[in-house]
Amino acid sequence: MNLNDAELGKDYIIKAVNTEGDEEMESFLFSLGCYSGESITVVSKKRNLVVSIKDARYNIDPELATAIEI
Repeated sequence: MNLNDAELGKDYIIKAVNTEGDEEMESFLFSLGCYSGESITVVSKKRNLVVSIKDARYNIDPELATAIEI
């Protein structure tokens, strides 16, 4: 299941980040604290997703959310 399928307000553990060889995307997600074993929560879903990682909130698009397996 990827992050687009997550329920609002529920905590999930990131199982994997599959960027299909896109090192720039992988590096960007890692800089946000988005890596295997980290906790993530979807705060809002509209056009983009607002996620909470390590006491910070980020706005990510559906393409990035697809790469994050929970």
